[in-house]
Amino acid sequence: MIKPQDMKHAFVRAYVVLEKYISPAALAAIGIAFILLIELFVPPYIGMADNGDFYRILYSNGLYFDLPDYDSQRLGYFVRTYGIFQYYNENNAMLWSSQTVFVRLSLWISQVLGYNERFDIRIQASLYSLLYIGAVYLLVKAATWRASRRMGYGIAAAAVFVFGDIAYVMYFNSFYSESIMLITLMYLFSAAMLLYQRQYNDYVLLFLFGASALILTTCKQQNAPIGLIIGLVAILFVFLRRERIFRLFASLQAVILILTAIGTYVLIPEEFVNINKYHAMTRGVLMTADNSEEALAFFGIDEQFSVLRGATYYDFLSPIPVDSEEMEKQFLDKYDFVSIARYYLSHPDSAGKIFETAARNAFYNRTKLGNYEKSAGKPFGTLTHAFAGYSYLKEKLVPKTSGFVVIWMVTIAGLYSPSFYRAVKARSLRRALRLPVILMMAASGLCAMAVAVIGAGDADLSKHEFLFVVVFDLVTFWVIADCLCRRLWGANVEQGDSHE
Repeated sequence: MIKPQDMKHAFVRAYVVLEKYISPAALAAIGIAFILLIELFVPPYIGMADNGDFYRILYSNGLYFDLPDYDSQRLGYFVRTYGIFQYYNENNAMLWSSQTVFVRLSLWISQVLGYNERFDIRIQASLYSLLYIGAVYLLVKAATWRASRRMGYGIAAAAVFVFGDIAYVMYFNSFYSESIMLITLMYLFSAAMLLYQRQYNDYVLLFLFGASALILTTCKQQNAPIGLIIGLVAILFVFLRRERIFRLFASLQAVILILTAIGTYVLIPEEFVNINKYHAMTRGVLMTADNSEEALAFFGIDEQFSVLRGATYYDFLSPIPVDSEEMEKQFLDKYDFVSIARYYLSHPDSAGKIFETAARNAFYNRTKLGNYEKSAGKPFGTLTHAFAGYSYLKEKLVPKTSGFVVIWMVTIAGLYSPSFYRAVKARSLRRALRLPVILMMAASGLCAMAVAVIGAGDADLSKHEFLFVVVFDLVTFWVIADCLCRRLWGANVEQGDSHE
């Protein structure tokens, strides 16, 4: 029989070995790797069902739906395998996205491994998993800076609990761009904070920040305004060092990020613009207006279109065909996203309703899309509950109001303002960098929320607000880590500022 004293000694020895050989960052990476292995690569495999968007990225990249009953599995079942075009592929890209790079790289790996006729999405999940493990490692490396070993292990465990949640990792077994957004946001934020802390080579971190920002901006068209925010903050990096080559590199990067954000917006295909415009009116303006006819009059639209209140672009039966000339000339051409924003500004009641709707959906980590393959024998649309503890707690405990979002923002700005003020007074840009980076993240999250509701109403909000979900978790995790490590108000960078 094992005595309690023997168990205690065993735990002590294990902790000594852990402390000696495994850092908190490495422990977090191992924990995330374990969860990814269990959920994505061990039966029953967990992924996400197609909501109808997969075709946008599949056909142009050499893949196609090869299951006879694929349509019946949409929304409810995760599909793991897809056909690979063997000869000429006549499909052109419907939109350019950095996601294409990852899909084609995964397809190339599949063919190198000898899988030339069918593509198993777990190959893509493997690629994302490796990138994600690295991202979590860097995040925890930055979050445990100057923390005690014991505190560092606690922060690492918290990182695994939050970022190993199934609501995040299930995206890797899908063709949604949210998986790329998650990975690049984490790399971008970690790189910026490691620059602030001066833990690694500045040039390497600057490149990592820029590359992540470029991929994030171009993976989804609605991220264009976010890319602009990131590009403007990137200008601060120009003044981190005095070397001409560094400043040239940082300046060029900031310009490229800003131009990429503008180009991403300009190049949005007209079809997707019309879909979002349609939902912005039918699922946004008309649903929040007390009088639909008066709301349409604001845009100079005939009141007969009020019958579209609550309609979606994909409805099987529509009072007015969505692709008709009448719809285009008398409805869609009458407004744009600027005029919709102007409407909300002049109608605070409607604005309040739409943003309350956004806030209610902003803290849900899960979607209602099924997570299991049909062969697993689960009912249509079944969601997994494994490794979903953080999603459950967040759903139950976090207030889902726009007021809470405002309080969250103000609180964060207030917590970091004293150290920012001292850094500016000391003329140390590197020490002042932390607050702008955190505000960049928070502003990106709010921008994602605003773009979602102004640009598409309440259509598919749980996915459209995904970027806000990630930003909220990253920033909140960082603030708690700073508090636990007593870094919140301390001047933690004694060396390395703009006078290098």
